[in-house]
Amino acid sequence: MLVRLEAKPGKEQAVADFLRGGLALVELEPDTTTWYGIQLGPSTFGIFDTFPDEAGRKVHLGGQVAEALFAHAPELLAAEPTIEMVDILASKGA
Repeated sequence: MLVRLEAKPGKEQAVADFLRGGLALVELEPDTTTWYGIQLGPSTFGIFDTFPDEAGRKVHLGGQVAEALFAHAPELLAAEPTIEMVDILASKGA
């Protein structure tokens, strides 16, 4: 899953801090295989995460990180987060 986040002007550091803090919450989700908080540009951020199956993805979408993200979105983000469901076609990993 890829979630794109556009920070409000002046909120870039707060969004980066939110993503760093989200790691602790997502570490408690056994079905979230990988989770990355990313920065795509000066005010564009994102979350890229993977799951073993669709059930794991659904659990994550109802989890604490998603809840916190949508609770803080009006304060931090210029627009609603854009959630894109993606499928991994090829990868190299551990």
